[in-house]
Amino acid sequence: MEFGRFQDFLSGLVARQRELFFSGDGKPSIEELLEKLMGSLGEVSGMLTARQVFDSYNEFDDEAKLAFFENLEQNYNANEVAVKLAFEMYTEAATSSNLNRLARAAEPRRLELLRRLNQTPGATHDLVSMRTDLLKLIRDNPNLKAVDENFVRLFTSWFGRGFLVLQTIDWSTSAAILERIIRYEAVHEIKDWDDLRSRIDPVNRRCFAYFHPALTDEPLIFVEVALGYAVPNSIASILEDSPDEGADSAKYTTATFYSISNCQPGLKNITFGNFLIKQVVQELQAEFPSIKQFVTLSPIPGFQRWLDDEAKDEPEEVITLRDEVGALDWDADAVEEKSETISKAVFNYLMHAKRGKYPADPVARFHLGNGAMIYQINTGADLSDKGLSQSRGTMVNYLYDLRFIERNHERFITEGLVEYDGKLKSLLIKS
Repeated sequence: MEFGRFQDFLSGLVARQRELFFSGDGKPSIEELLEKLMGSLGEVSGMLTARQVFDSYNEFDDEAKLAFFENLEQNYNANEVAVKLAFEMYTEAATSSNLNRLARAAEPRRLELLRRLNQTPGATHDLVSMRTDLLKLIRDNPNLKAVDENFVRLFTSWFGRGFLVLQTIDWSTSAAILERIIRYEAVHEIKDWDDLRSRIDPVNRRCFAYFHPALTDEPLIFVEVALGYAVPNSIASILEDSPDEGADSAKYTTATFYSISNCQPGLKNITFGNFLIKQVVQELQAEFPSIKQFVTLSPIPGFQRWLDDEAKDEPEEVITLRDEVGALDWDADAVEEKSETISKAVFNYLMHAKRGKYPADPVARFHLGNGAMIYQINTGADLSDKGLSQSRGTMVNYLYDLRFIERNHERFITEGLVEYDGKLKSLLIKS
C-alpha cells in the first residue's frame, strides 16, 4: 500500500474510532489525555488519544496554551531518583551499558510524550504548529526553553537530510504549492500570480524547494535562482528583467541565489538551508555545465539595527563611520552620493559586528557558515521601502567558490574567520 493511501486509511480509522469513543458529553481534560497517552495503550488507542490531545489543544486560547506547556515543563521531566541511581552506577563502573542506562534515565518524559503524539495521522504538522505557539510564549516565559529544546531534538532527527525531498517548482506545480510559495516568500514580495510566473517559468529562472513526506504540499524552505552571464548588482536587474527566451542556455556562466525563504516558523533553528544550497548547486551543474560561478544577491537585515546601536565595542574609526552613515538622509539620491562611504560602513559592519565570534548579521552567518565568501558590496541595489529601511538600499554578493567551500566552512566554524574578495581589502578598518 502506498504511503499516502496508508495515511488516508489511518486517518479514516482514527476518525471512525473518535466517533465511537467520544460521542458523549464526558470529554476528558487534556491532562487526563496526556497521562493516558503515556500509559500502556494499543496502537489504535494511542493514535486516537494523540488525536484527542491535538483536538483539545487546537481549541485553546493563549492562556490555556501557556498552561499546557508549563505542565510539560513541570510534570514531564526525568525521574530524579532514577537519574541519581544510574549516575551512581556509571560512577562505579564507567561501562557503555551503564552510560546507556544513564542516558535513558536522564531523558525527560516529554520526549516520549512527543513521540507518542506523533503516532497519529497529521501529527507532525500539528507538532510543528504547536512549536510555533511555544516560540511566541518563550519570549515572556524563558522557563519554557527546556521544552523547546526537546522539540528541537526530535525535529532535528525527524527532519534530517535523508528525509528531505528536493522538488523543482515550475508553472506545472500544483496550485496549492504555488499559493504557498507566494505566501511564504519572505525576502522579495511576490505581488501576484503573474509575478510568480516571471520568477519560475522563464528559461533563465529556477526555483527549488525541500519537502518532507509528513507535511503534504508544505514546502519547508525554497530558493529562487536567476541564471545569466555576470554577477548582478541590483535586485531590479533580476525581478524586472525580461524573460531570456532567446538565449542559449548552454552559455550561462552564473547562477544567482536571490531569495531563500524558510516556510515553517515552527521549524526555526532546524537546519535546511545549507543542504539546499549544496544540492541545488549539484542540480544546476548537471543541467548547465557552463555555469561555473555561484553567487547570492543578499539583503543585510541587521545593518540598520547596527546603525541605531549605541554599543561602542568596535574600533573607534568604525564607530565614527557608523555615526556618519547613520546621520545621512536616506533616499535614492543620498545613496548614490555617498555610495563609497556606505559600502565601507556595510563591509565593516559585516566584519566587526559580532555575536560571539560570528558576524551579527543573520544572512551573513548563514552564507559564510556554508562556506561562501563576501564578494561584492552593492549600494543602491534595493531601493524598495524594505530595502531602504533595513539596509539602506545595499545588498551583498556572497560567492560560493566550489574549490574553497569546505576550507572556508571549517575556518569559519572553528575560528570565526570571514573570507572576502581581495578587492574589498581597502575598505576594511583594522581592529
